[in-house]
Amino acid sequence: MRIHNHIDQLPSFRRAVVTIGTFDGVHTGHARILEQLRQEAARIDGETVIITFYPHPRKIVKGGAEEIRLINTLEEKIQLLSWQKIDHLVIVPFTEAFSQMTAEQYIKDFLLARFHPHTVIIGYDHRFGKGRLGDYHLLEQYSASEGFQLQEIPVHLLDEISVSSTRIREAIQRTDISAANQLLGYPFFFSGAVVKGDQLGRTLGYPTANLQPESTEKLTPGNGIYAVEATLLPHQSQQADHEAPPFSLFDQPRLKGMMSIGIRPTVGGKLRTIEVNLFDFNKDIYGHELRVFVRQYLRPEVKFDGLEALKIQLGKDKEDTLAALAEA
Repeated sequence: MRIHNHIDQLPSFRRAVVTIGTFDGVHTGHARILEQLRQEAARIDGETVIITFYPHPRKIVKGGAEEIRLINTLEEKIQLLSWQKIDHLVIVPFTEAFSQMTAEQYIKDFLLARFHPHTVIIGYDHRFGKGRLGDYHLLEQYSASEGFQLQEIPVHLLDEISVSSTRIREAIQRTDISAANQLLGYPFFFSGAVVKGDQLGRTLGYPTANLQPESTEKLTPGNGIYAVEATLLPHQSQQADHEAPPFSLFDQPRLKGMMSIGIRPTVGGKLRTIEVNLFDFNKDIYGHELRVFVRQYLRPEVKFDGLEALKIQLGKDKEDTLAALAEA
């Protein structure tokens, strides 16, 4: 998949089949839209093109005041869409100036002038342009006069996607990882830098990697103990326009482990931390980035009567983690 960050440097797409959206989660509902996109492109020997925006439009339109919590970071979305075998992903910088384009300008100066689409696949409820005044019916008018095809995404699928995205976010936050993973079609994951902690886990015989999430906009699971798998991430080159990372999200060697999210009440903690104990692993990974795949919720965070009781419970958590990962 080719990634484009500069809309003034786009290539000439071959019979572009275009869709537009945030695609947060790139979940099972989105996969059906992407299948429609691929099928249409194959039918006309064209190329699939996804247009998405960064930062999230609500951060700009509402003056940046809205707190955004997303299922995926931009880099995660890139990798997930690459896994879906899309030809081109165009990441449009969503600026104040862009948000002020009228619906007609959006169609003529952005969509048609930049992409020259053969086919646009869009939902009936898609809104665009200043004041969100542009809609499917306006695109229909331009389709007839400008000669591009327009396909509507079925209403039932759009409703399903909206419900799924909301359910996934809610499930992650309330620790219902099984429900979230089923809707996603893959295990929920996040990445973070390994930072120094107080090394309490080491004294208990369960050394942990303390994680600083890479994005404040990224959802993290609710407090509790989880069975996880993890991968050390390779360093990625930051190019303006480039190919998506060549490695697959789900083909990397996985380390088994258990994760604790919470304030650590047994030791009087106040700040929320994310700690991962990796089994059969003793390398120094401070400063590295770890990707964590959350497989199963095990139990809530509990205040124990001293460190010895906590240590005994950690042993039980490890047994439960290994059983959960074997089942997964």
